[in-house]
Amino acid sequence: MNENELGIKLKLNFIAFLIATAGTLCFPQIINLKGNPLVFTNSIFSVFVWLLCIYAVNLSLHTIDLYDMLGWKLAGGISFAFTTAMLFGARLEAAGNVDFKDWKLWISLPVLTCLFTILVRKSWNFLGNMEERKEKLARYIKVPQTLKSPVKNADILTFVFLLLCWLPVLLAVYPGFFVYDAQDEYLQVASRNFTTHHPLVHVLMLGGIICAVHKVTDSYNLGIACYMFVQMLIVAGGFTFLLAWLRKKKINRTLRILSLLYFAFFPVIVMFTLCSAKDTIFTVALLLLLISMLEMGMAGERFFHSGPEMAFFVLSALTMLLFRKNGIYAFAVMILALLFYHKKYLKKMGMLLAVIVVSYFLISGGLAAVLGAHETENQEILTVPIQQLARTYKFNKDVFSEEEIAVLHEILPEEALVLYNPKLSDPVKYRFRNEAYQADRSRYLELWLRIGLRKPLSYINAWLVNSYGFWYPDTIIDVYSGNTVFTFTYEDSSYFGYEVELPGVRASKIPWLDEAYRRLSLELEQEKIPIVSMMYSPGCLFWCFAYVFIYVLYRRKYHITIPYLMVFLIWLTVLLGPTYLPRYVLIFWFGLPLFAAVMLEEEKFIRTACEEMPQTVSSREEA
Repeated sequence: MNENELGIKLKLNFIAFLIATAGTLCFPQIINLKGNPLVFTNSIFSVFVWLLCIYAVNLSLHTIDLYDMLGWKLAGGISFAFTTAMLFGARLEAAGNVDFKDWKLWISLPVLTCLFTILVRKSWNFLGNMEERKEKLARYIKVPQTLKSPVKNADILTFVFLLLCWLPVLLAVYPGFFVYDAQDEYLQVASRNFTTHHPLVHVLMLGGIICAVHKVTDSYNLGIACYMFVQMLIVAGGFTFLLAWLRKKKINRTLRILSLLYFAFFPVIVMFTLCSAKDTIFTVALLLLLISMLEMGMAGERFFHSGPEMAFFVLSALTMLLFRKNGIYAFAVMILALLFYHKKYLKKMGMLLAVIVVSYFLISGGLAAVLGAHETENQEILTVPIQQLARTYKFNKDVFSEEEIAVLHEILPEEALVLYNPKLSDPVKYRFRNEAYQADRSRYLELWLRIGLRKPLSYINAWLVNSYGFWYPDTIIDVYSGNTVFTFTYEDSSYFGYEVELPGVRASKIPWLDEAYRRLSLELEQEKIPIVSMMYSPGCLFWCFAYVFIYVLYRRKYHITIPYLMVFLIWLTVLLGPTYLPRYVLIFWFGLPLFAAVMLEEEKFIRTACEEMPQTVSSREEA
């Protein structure tokens, strides 16, 4: 080592020492220490963190390309966003608001961003080296032919295996988790009084099955269980299709087996498979749409010459749109991205998208007309403004003039405003006066803007505290704490709506298993287990998806980025929703094996796509 190299090494060591030390000092700012910083600062654990940071940063600076500007920009961008989320989230979880005058926040932001940027760049370097090692091993190590031979009737076995694994849980929680607006949807069918508040396709499916079975058997429980079984068939079919597609793409068998076991036993998957909420079928349709868009991006011309694949794209997208309204807003933006990315096939792409959009409006509009469904509510799209006004009224009432208070009470009466819950808009939202709002919308828009200009930080905090569970990994989901439902009162956790709403009644056939799911739903069981707790965290899984998306961009694998964009758009829509619950971002769990395969086996996706290309495809497309 010459003198110049030695000087560079010493400088890098010194920089690593400074960054690691500063990062360790700022580390408590991203942890919810519940007002007791001594838990970290006066602990030997802080020394271990400091030593680990020195080692990791020092190793990173000596092994990564310091002149890779694209890598630094992408790593810096996601690190800045992650650091901001952690700093804000820790304060929201501890105090219910972000103090934007806190100097520790603004000092910690650049320091921790710098630390995480270096670690992210090192992780990409590690992943790239791992792929190179796998390629080298593939050249010298041949897998025995017996391991490559497919299992006969693998899809049927997969489908049956999933059903057999879920059936004991259905018996344990019999007749199933009939919750999250289930009673309201059933009553619409039973009373023949329909609204467009919930997707009518799901209303008819849920209420229709229950009413039909009850008419024959005089049992509501059996009707609910029959709906759950139908949904089990749909979910099992979706997962079977995904696993078959991964097998077709020659994805590692171990990864596929782990994915099968994950689908069969992971509690979040099982709970929502047996839950009546529309989110489940919506998410299965979204998962199939993501597979279709991946295929579209990899296959190119072959996709647009395949009638079945184009039909699959249309049906999966249409089903998704019909089962949740936020899918419409996300897909509207997605249309522009698809048209731009597939501009070479603009005519066919435009035709497919036109079929989806026209079919959606014909079906949804036709059902509304035939059923006489009415919609007079505006609360869902006004959730954030309602929370902003309610929060400002509660904590800064003096900024309202008497005249402005009178105007506010026209749409939000005093009895609604006093019920303000920072994490849940329902108590205030349900009492919103739609008639007054519809009579003069501009009047209330002006009020909202005036108050927002006076108290912008109050508005920001109202939105952040209402949605931070979707982007802060350490969130305890307790948004319904204190709310009494049919058979219990929510306390420490509102992770899942463990409930059977009327007319159903819980009649467990396996009580001990039922109790296990009750504890997972309503108690802080999984949160007490390190690492495992993050598998249940919407915020943690969001950052996992974001990390993979940025990594794919860094690797310039643009043909597999479109599905990530769709997930991100869905995520953006729920930030404007009434609260943060796992059911709104269920795709994070349902899509985990798919995106894990994309990241770990991306070269196989590319190779199989090239192998499936027709001979007519140009050499430019093959490249």
